Amino acid sequence: MGECPVCAAEVEVAKDAISGELLVCEDCGAELELIKTDPAELAEAPSAEEDWGQ
Repeated sequence: MGECPVCAAEVEVAKDAISGELLVCEDCGAELELIKTDPAELAEAPSAEEDWGQ
């Protein structure tokens, strides 16, 4: 389990999840990125514009 940085809800993180994996918060719908796996640490996923360096 991890905590959504947007709404603080508990987010289910699969045991075999890897850093960089994208998840969605079931409560608020925010796209999240798994930053660290043990313990699970989540951050808001970068937008497509940020991914492309624009």
